[in-house]
Amino acid sequence: MLEISQNIVITDNEIELSAIRAQGAGGQNVNKVSSAIHLRFDIKASSLPEFYKQRLLSLRDKRISKEGIIVIKAQKYRTQEKNRDDALERLREIIKTVTVVQKIRRTTRPTKGSQKRRLDSKSKRSQVKALRGRVSE
Repeated sequence: MLEISQNIVITDNEIELSAIRAQGAGGQNVNKVSSAIHLRFDIKASSLPEFYKQRLLSLRDKRISKEGIIVIKAQKYRTQEKNRDDALERLREIIKTVTVVQKIRRTTRPTKGSQKRRLDSKSKRSQVKALRGRVSE
């Protein structure tokens, strides 16, 4: 059971976990033990609310395939249990990012006071630089 929020839970049968051999250096152990975890989660076939599915499918994320399947490979740790927890936590984070609705950006204009202060500071700076010139006798 993967709990996303208080009222949204993903059951274990919706998440496909498989153990694979980890890549990279690690000596003899890496060749014998399948410690990495390959997680697959089908967004379209899941029990998530429709709002979440639409937002997840519209994400521009390389971990989400064209078919709507999230693929996560966890191989950070040496043990299979830690990698499994890491993969599930990363899936939770992907789904949680969708829940946050971003505010609509409204364009604003600078105030008259801030415009005046900016122009005053520019003119002062200009005067300081003009006074740096060569002194005439």
